[in-house]
Amino acid sequence: MNFRSKSGTRLPEVQFTSLIDVVFLLLCFFITTSVFSQWEYEVDIVLPTAQSGKMPDRLPGEVIINLTREGRIVLNQQQLTPPQLRDRLIRLARFFPGQPVVLRADRQTAYESVVGVIDLCRQADIWNISFATRGNEPAAAEGAANGGAAR
Repeated sequence: MNFRSKSGTRLPEVQFTSLIDVVFLLLCFFITTSVFSQWEYEVDIVLPTAQSGKMPDRLPGEVIINLTREGRIVLNQQQLTPPQLRDRLIRLARFFPGQPVVLRADRQTAYESVVGVIDLCRQADIWNISFATRGNEPAAAEGAANGGAAR
């Protein structure tokens, strides 16, 4: 039995190809974001404790500089020398003025190393610098032990 009208009009159809493309692109975006967000916490750093330390909202595009207790500078899983870091920060500040930077230094890092990184940021004309700490609460301390940071 033919239920179609004789005028030749077709029933509406749903095209799933574009919907699948959008879902696939969103999946790729979220996977890439999660991979890059893990890089910043993979360096073995024990953050200092602060009474007012809390987990802040992440700023878009913030750069996280890790400073180990030996004074090594790690950025995106790459160990950099101070001149290399300065060059990257200069390029970053030129293309993105007001770029936020988070300094994650181990609590046993020499003060001279921390000041050296701050000086490199100032030479690159970066003034928006935050310091990562961990809070005194048990939940914050546990999160920091697992790689979390508070500022």
